[in-house]
Amino acid sequence: MSLYYDRRRVLTLGAGLVGMTALTGCVTAAPGQPDIVDAAVAAGDLTMLVAAVEAAGLVETLKGPGPFTVFAPTDAAFAALPAGTLDSLLLPENRDRLTSILTYHVAPANYPASSLLGARGTIPTVNGRPLRVNGRGGAVHVGGATVTTPDVVASNGTIHVIDAVLLP
Repeated sequence: MSLYYDRRRVLTLGAGLVGMTALTGCVTAAPGQPDIVDAAVAAGDLTMLVAAVEAAGLVETLKGPGPFTVFAPTDAAFAALPAGTLDSLLLPENRDRLTSILTYHVAPANYPASSLLGARGTIPTVNGRPLRVNGRGGAVHVGGATVTTPDVVASNGTIHVIDAVLLP
């Protein structure tokens, strides 16, 4: 699967519009830094997400040049899904649904926490559906989840660890 990004899409923050290009590249990765997938593997508490990314066939894409922002649900977030949900999504016949859910967790640009704190609005996702962001009140919330660990920097973007699985 390849990701398409239209530079005309914008991040809506409060009453104004901020161009996507103004927010990309705000976090700089050091040479030799792991990509999004390898950073998720190294995190230790994102094993269910990594398994889902593998089942959906998105590993190669998320190892690509990006930039991406991944809102990464923890293993506990996946465990909180209704019984059997993840097992069902991992079946080959449900790959399209799994891909839809996972790509709803990926923004086709780099959004460090500093660009989200204090902001409120939506950002585009690879899924095509916008993701609500509320960075007011000292924390960042996306959809129905809270960012628990911001700014896990990777060579091709940023991971923000979240406490819930987002459903489009």
